[in-house]
Amino acid sequence: MNHSFPTLRPMQIYPYDHLYQFTQSVFKAIGCSDVHAATATQTLLSADMRGIDSHGVARLTGYVRLWEAGRVNATPDIKIVHETPSTAVVDGDAGLGLVVAPFAMQVAIDKARQAGTGWVSVRNSNHFGIAGYHAMMALEQDMIGMAMTNASALVAPTFSIERMLGTNPIAVAIPAGEEPPFVADLATTTAANGKLEILQRKNADTPLGWVQDKDGQASTDANILKKQGALLPLGSDRDHGSHKGYALGSVVDIFSAVLSGASYGPWVPPFPAYVAMPENMPGKGLGHFFGAMRVDAFRPASEFKEHMDNWIQRFRTAKPAPGHEKVLIPGDPEREMEQVRKTAGIPLVDSVAKELQELGTRFSLVL
Repeated sequence: MNHSFPTLRPMQIYPYDHLYQFTQSVFKAIGCSDVHAATATQTLLSADMRGIDSHGVARLTGYVRLWEAGRVNATPDIKIVHETPSTAVVDGDAGLGLVVAPFAMQVAIDKARQAGTGWVSVRNSNHFGIAGYHAMMALEQDMIGMAMTNASALVAPTFSIERMLGTNPIAVAIPAGEEPPFVADLATTTAANGKLEILQRKNADTPLGWVQDKDGQASTDANILKKQGALLPLGSDRDHGSHKGYALGSVVDIFSAVLSGASYGPWVPPFPAYVAMPENMPGKGLGHFFGAMRVDAFRPASEFKEHMDNWIQRFRTAKPAPGHEKVLIPGDPEREMEQVRKTAGIPLVDSVAKELQELGTRFSLVL
């Protein structure tokens, strides 16, 4: 049955169900199966719902462009290519990371169910959305979830002007009892590239410490990456601990790619389809790494969650610094945003709305 979608007007708020239907239809239009289109859509929109707008429908056009360039396989044969009772390597067959990553995380959960812990490294994948979505898959099983991925080389290591690493995020999701779960989801850079993209759409500058120019000098130009500049590791500079962010990003790169057989460092495939692929790539596609740990492999789950509640409650009551209302627990802002957007809808900035409108015009959307 054909559906005509309302024109996506700039600066409006759209219900989740409408954007879900629209996004799912785009994925199906490029050849994804019904199941894969639904998985990709749910994964992608989880970012918008949690307020991480840089990784939600704002990326939809980018995925389509990767498919057009032959870099995304809409009908991948995702499979385990090596495994032990508690570990596995998954080959994503160049599929959407939005689909490959949930598959791999489920493998980690299944192995943890049997062995206590499960660890999965992935090769031959693409951008997988927000890391937090995949880590949170473990929560309903009373498991701790971990997710990380390497990404396009946009980050200069400490003391360098060469772009060698991606923003390489890490997410850890930990269940609690009466309290909401602890969910840490962070880039290993001072700011994720998506935040630069948001500032570009607003024609605004970055705060000092996010980026450097091609000569290694501090900059506030949100477009600096287009001028051979680079993002900075978490910490911004050596005096503020950038070597620690550099080390964390390196760990993600090694776990995700060197361990799996994906490309790493400066050879990671770039997300923009118009950017040429690196020469002499040492592996296949992007890499991810996932972990799942059964809480009861360490102590009774009910006992652990009781103490997680105690941990969370004590941190919530920590005395706030002047000018701050309260101390937050990792995951609080995203959870609160999700509650708001469930009823209020998802806002779209002008440029994203325009891109979605163009996709709607281009494809014959059949459900």
